Amino acid sequence: MKVTVLTDGQVVLPKEFREQDQIGPGQQFEIERRGDGHYLLSRIPVAANTGLIDWLLSCPEKDWFNAESPDMQ
Repeated sequence: MKVTVLTDGQVVLPKEFREQDQIGPGQQFEIERRGDGHYLLSRIPVAANTGLIDWLLSCPEKDWFNAESPDMQ
């Protein structure tokens, strides 16, 4: 599939690829130069619980989440 390099150096992944591989905003990639005109683009895996702490801390009710259970005391 043909893509164009933008004036600021960005390359846009086609929508078809983003949908097939569930790529969203903020997803990081690694790019490696393999030789004259050849590059390898690899998605950096995201940890399964990425964003969980932020989600838990965003609860509007104060102190609803306690990391220590009563059994641990």
